Amino acid sequence: MFIFARDDGSPLPRSTLYNIFKSALEHVGIEKLPIHSTRHTHTVMLMEAGWDMKSISERLGHESIMTTMNIYAHLSENIKQKSIESFDKYMEQQK
Repeated sequence: MFIFARDDGSPLPRSTLYNIFKSALEHVGIEKLPIHSTRHTHTVMLMEAGWDMKSISERLGHESIMTTMNIYAHLSENIKQKSIESFDKYMEQQK
C-alpha cells in the first residue's frame, strides 16, 4: 500500500512528490528540506500523541522496535516536558 498513489493505486513518480513538496515549502516560506524529513516529523508527532514504540515501529515498517528506538531516540522538548509532568503528578499521588 502506498501513501501517495494514483487513483488506480499505482505509485506516483518520485519527481511528482518532490516537486509538490518543494512547491509547498516555498508557499509557506520554509527552507529546502528533504522529503524524508516528513517521516521524522510524523514519528515525533506520534510519540507526542502518546503512541507506544511498538505501534510506531510497525507503522514505519521496521522489523525491530530497537531500530525505531535507535533512529528516533532524540526526544522532542514536548515529550521531555510531558515526562517530567507525568512523573511530578505520580510523585504527588504518592504522598
